[in-house]
Amino acid sequence: MKPGKGKFGLWMLAWPIFIEIFLQTLLGTVDTIMVSRISDDAVAVVGISNQLFNALITLFTTFAGGAGILIAQRLGSGRHEDARTIAIMGVSVSTLLGIAVSIMMFFYSDPIALALNVSGDLLPLSHIYLTYVGGGLFLVGMSSSLSSAIRNTGNTRGPMYTGVAVNVIHILLNYILIFGMFGLPEMGLGGIALSTVISRLLGVIVLLYMFCGAFERKIRLPDFKAFNQKLFGEILRISWPLGLNSSAWVLSQLAMYSFMAMLGAKELAARTYLNTLESFCFALGFALAMAGQIQIAHLFGARQLGNVYRGAYRTLYIGLAIVGVNVLILFLFGRILLGFLTTDQEILSIGISLLALNLLLQPCKMLNMAMGNSLNAIGDTRFTMTISILSMSLVGVGGSYLLGIEAGWGLTGIYCSMIADEALRGVLVLLRWRGRKVLYAAEAKAASNTAAEVYSS
Repeated sequence: MKPGKGKFGLWMLAWPIFIEIFLQTLLGTVDTIMVSRISDDAVAVVGISNQLFNALITLFTTFAGGAGILIAQRLGSGRHEDARTIAIMGVSVSTLLGIAVSIMMFFYSDPIALALNVSGDLLPLSHIYLTYVGGGLFLVGMSSSLSSAIRNTGNTRGPMYTGVAVNVIHILLNYILIFGMFGLPEMGLGGIALSTVISRLLGVIVLLYMFCGAFERKIRLPDFKAFNQKLFGEILRISWPLGLNSSAWVLSQLAMYSFMAMLGAKELAARTYLNTLESFCFALGFALAMAGQIQIAHLFGARQLGNVYRGAYRTLYIGLAIVGVNVLILFLFGRILLGFLTTDQEILSIGISLLALNLLLQPCKMLNMAMGNSLNAIGDTRFTMTISILSMSLVGVGGSYLLGIEAGWGLTGIYCSMIADEALRGVLVLLRWRGRKVLYAAEAKAASNTAAEVYSS
């Protein structure tokens, strides 16, 4: 089968991921608009809280992400039982870690809010959101690990349909619970927290049913006790660099949000609104990068190494073209779009001043993600981890503090540091891919195995 054809073709993988991300972003925008009807302070709380949640989620989803890469590789090499066992362990471990994080968030939300520099007037709102949405984070761990396993079997449509349904339910429940429809009391931000937990629980139930039938041999409840030490070690070897990489990125974003909180609630709200628009801009690029990773992992497992090398560039070129058009649209119409999210003139002014910087930021993100995901797909996760930790801590976070806080550039300084960080990492992963270190090693191993088989016969 040629690459780009069948269920592991780039577009066959990418379009359901894109639809899922786009509709989630669209519904997330509606969510943001609903929160803004409570207050801009509520938007600021949701913005910084979600950054914290993203940081915590990486602690228990990257194990499943590493498992997902190995699932695609095993399926590519025809080892279906190994893929099934890896998937089960990925879901089980992610769920257990998620429960531990949820317990921490439920009981220690106030000290965590203070550590994030949340101002005193926002603490009552942050307590509600951090306690109840944070307490349900284990559901995100379950849904993410289940979705990752299902997608890496080549089925990207199932998680798409589930994700869309979950978000539609979330928005409907938001409307009912926030504004007190059908005789219910107006719950405000508490209504959003309850809506989030209920919709995620429903999503987990559907994904679990789908997961149990995703492999050649049906998965049953007793199978979740399965443990294979060798395969577990392989998951760990590929996952711990992924985990540190993802954690470093999200923690860097969290640090930047903390700096924004130091600038003020309006700056924090402006970044939250603009981030919503940027998510639309990058949605298809993100979907392509995810699809490219699945495809390359599958091809690498099948030892189609020439197609592996060329596939990364195909993903990059298509992604850059699409993201380039989208970011230009954002630049031209961003003023109007921001106006739909808030009427506060100061927040609007801050957001508009940052639109031009996205012309650099989004293409740099595409370069970094396309080539970085390709390296991850072939197991070269330690390299991406090393450069990410160094660049994000020194250039991203360090630069944000120096330019945004010390130099007084505010959000402009933080954005400039984000651009420099994404560009540096993008160039480094591109050079690593061009060097073909892992691919040459795989070619040599394949040649050695072939020679051994010929000799033994």
